[in-house]
Amino acid sequence: MSLRICSTIIIAVLLGMSASCSYFSSESTTPDEPEGAAEQVEATPEAGEAEADAPEAAGETVESSTEGAVDADVPAEPVAVEPDETEAEPAVDPRAGLTDPSKAVEKAPASFRVKFETTKGPVIIELNRGWSPRGVDRFYNLVKVGFFEDIAFFRVLDGFVAQFGISGNPSITSTWTNAIIQDDPVKTSNLRGTLTFATGGPNTRTTQLFINLVDNANLDRSGFSPIGKIVEGMEAVDALYSGYGEGAPMGPGPSQGLISSQGNSYLRQKFPNLDYIKSASLVD
Repeated sequence: MSLRICSTIIIAVLLGMSASCSYFSSESTTPDEPEGAAEQVEATPEAGEAEADAPEAAGETVESSTEGAVDADVPAEPVAVEPDETEAEPAVDPRAGLTDPSKAVEKAPASFRVKFETTKGPVIIELNRGWSPRGVDRFYNLVKVGFFEDIAFFRVLDGFVAQFGISGNPSITSTWTNAIIQDDPVKTSNLRGTLTFATGGPNTRTTQLFINLVDNANLDRSGFSPIGKIVEGMEAVDALYSGYGEGAPMGPGPSQGLISSQGNSYLRQKFPNLDYIKSASLVD
């Protein structure tokens, strides 16, 4: 009888060990996931696309899925998982907008400064978005994409303005020709040292600008809206070469049409004394 009891105890112990092992195995197994869950993560648009195109619900779904993954128990032997491509931000070329104006549409800060390195010395301009929001945004993006490199002051008229903003590369000029922005109301006067977009009529601003060499309040009535003012280096602007006078066909100076079609090769051959913006950068 004691032998039977011992046998019974041994069998019970063995059964208990078997039950314990099964229970541990169940805890270590990765929890079942709904079918298609992995495919949904892989099919999620990249971060940039999600912001532009995906509905809010999709973004919430991805966030909930991520939180679940963080909260889940880690299996004893982790299963290899492919890298989540949705977390990798694509490299963005800050100069991509130079050849594609549709990518140069950032909103500018309320105020900021830009430094021109010119052939006559440095010039620092303070921009005020409150004066001309669309104009300041355009100028900000032109600086960021590197537009103002080797740009000629092709129309410098003593007692009036110093004009610039046609690219020395005809293909870049062609790219920006139709990238017009709407006018801004005139909120401050075209006083000496202010920077303003040139126009070919209402709502035609693209890349050309001028610096007022004197007070030109008469331009206010024509809708020319200043975007900023020179705070350092006005002496460099005053020293810009002005010997060629008014541009063709009104005068002997450079033709805007030929600058657009031939670029700086035309200017350097026919008008070698012109001054240039060598580079432009945002000032911290």
